[in-house]
Amino acid sequence: MIESAMQALAGKVDPARLRRDVDVLAAFPRSRTRTPNAMAEAERHVTDELSAAGWQVERQPFDLRWQPGTTDRQGHRLLPLKPRLHRRLTGANLLARRPGHPRRPTVLIGAHLDSVDASPGADDNASGVAVLLEAARLLGALEEPPPVTLMCFDMEELGLIGSRYAARQFTDRQEQVAGMLCLESVGYFAPEPGGQRLPAGFGLAFPTAAREVRAQRFRGDFTLVVHRRSTQGAAALWQRAAACAGPALPALPSIALRDRRPEGPLGLLIGLAVPPANHLGRSDHASFWNRRIPALMLTSTANFRNRHYHRPTDTPDLLDYDRLAVVTAATAATALHWPRG
Repeated sequence: MIESAMQALAGKVDPARLRRDVDVLAAFPRSRTRTPNAMAEAERHVTDELSAAGWQVERQPFDLRWQPGTTDRQGHRLLPLKPRLHRRLTGANLLARRPGHPRRPTVLIGAHLDSVDASPGADDNASGVAVLLEAARLLGALEEPPPVTLMCFDMEELGLIGSRYAARQFTDRQEQVAGMLCLESVGYFAPEPGGQRLPAGFGLAFPTAAREVRAQRFRGDFTLVVHRRSTQGAAALWQRAAACAGPALPALPSIALRDRRPEGPLGLLIGLAVPPANHLGRSDHASFWNRRIPALMLTSTANFRNRHYHRPTDTPDLLDYDRLAVVTAATAATALHWPRG
């Protein structure tokens, strides 16, 4: 079933549209606090494209005080992250649904819209937003509105601020979320041997995944699917979809990586003690894990593959739009067929 849905969707994805969206979004660094005009332009582009695809868009502003997080002025460096207590943050998430959205648990597709201030952020994370927009076009063409919600999060680079707010809103409103697909830096591929790196200690913490990477001579040609027990079935479904894109697009290898930490605050504490595991919570899906909402992350592994990560050279010309098209179709197909056992 997922295979036929995937092939039908894959034939409708347009890599040129993906490139166009990335070009628009990555024209300038996008930061609510440092480049607010560029962020506003990106927000307008997303709103216009979602509306044109038949989605109702709701801007969800937030005004938060004394928020623990990080700074987005870290340049290309990842570790150590610079912790910061934000005195006040004013931003906005975008939420979109089809008119007539069914009243049953929704599947959420999410991507952060911001970048660090030193980078135009083509891979991180215009690629994720472009996939979300193209998935919106695919799902918007369906006659029956699917039980799918789309969200673009603000201030991920400041410490998952927007998604933390969104996850809290879902739980406070007691709105049921069947699961969440997080699109994080999904467009950069390095298929040559040696193109993929692993974090220190990864082989000890995740020996099976490390063996898969070594067996392929460290080729960075795959999408990593990070999940927990609650989304193991959905992760397998996404992998099946990506492997059967059909004649129009190449099959996309993937590696599933299960984070065995418990959902909730205890998982955060374990991550501090086991640093390789902490890498698995580096995007907005972690905000939903911490609220015990099932979530998975799709990623091309950011700085462990892309040497332009958080640099001025993270530009649209470096992304692989055919592979990005496979990510799009597989994400839309998985959202439509999300396991609801």
